[in-house]
Amino acid sequence: MISIPTHTLNDGTTLPAVGLGTWPMSDAEAERAVSEALGLGYRLVDTATNYRNESGVGLGVSRSGVPREEVVVTTKLPGRHHGYEETLTSFEESRRRLGLEYVDLHLIHWPLPRVDKYVDSWRAMIKLREDGLVRSIGVSNFTAEYIERLEKETGVLPSVNQIELHPFFPQEELRAFGTAKGIVTESWSPLGRGSSLLEDPVVITIAEAFGVTPGQVILRWHTQLGAVPIPKSSNPERQRENLDIFGFTLGEAQMRAIADRAHRRIGGDPEVHEEF
Repeated sequence: MISIPTHTLNDGTTLPAVGLGTWPMSDAEAERAVSEALGLGYRLVDTATNYRNESGVGLGVSRSGVPREEVVVTTKLPGRHHGYEETLTSFEESRRRLGLEYVDLHLIHWPLPRVDKYVDSWRAMIKLREDGLVRSIGVSNFTAEYIERLEKETGVLPSVNQIELHPFFPQEELRAFGTAKGIVTESWSPLGRGSSLLEDPVVITIAEAFGVTPGQVILRWHTQLGAVPIPKSSNPERQRENLDIFGFTLGEAQMRAIADRAHRRIGGDPEVHEEF
């Protein structure tokens, strides 16, 4: 079984350096994928209310045979549940679907600045952490401005900011902001979903030099940046490859070459994107 390094978060909990994404798996697919992944050594699993597979993820955790306290389960608050009381209610629904006594990491999925209730939701998440129902709280797709507002109005910083991050969109400024604030960056779409990244000649050349796959090179790039990639896979062999990225180290020139490309988003812009 592969051993995974961890990051210590600003609240004292730990986060594995790579995890398993589950979007857009069904409940049945998520149950099987999570159980198999945990058997391989994964200890971080990522879901969300809007993925509609929390029940499957919870079953995968319980049926894996891995002690519950060893697994970091992440879920996310959907836009339609922004607001203080709404967040508390939504969390209980997530916890029931997951079948867990507590959730390890709870994130606000999108900031929805036009709705302007993310601070209210954040206050509710602080309460959930204080009540012991959540170990760590964080955000997803938040800009530095929105995080600074959370800190200013509540005095509590997120432990994690999960953002779109890949070589086409390396997010240097936001990563540096997170590092300065003690916030760990998680990478969604770490392999540049729908792009030609894994067929890129530069990436392939680096992969051949180390005797690894192009996907392993990109995921190693993330971990060397200090980010936590959460690639989705339901294929056991691919899951194993995605986890086995700590046996080689990219040089500085290789790190630069991987991200030396025109920058573009794959997903939505947090300033305007709305997902309920």
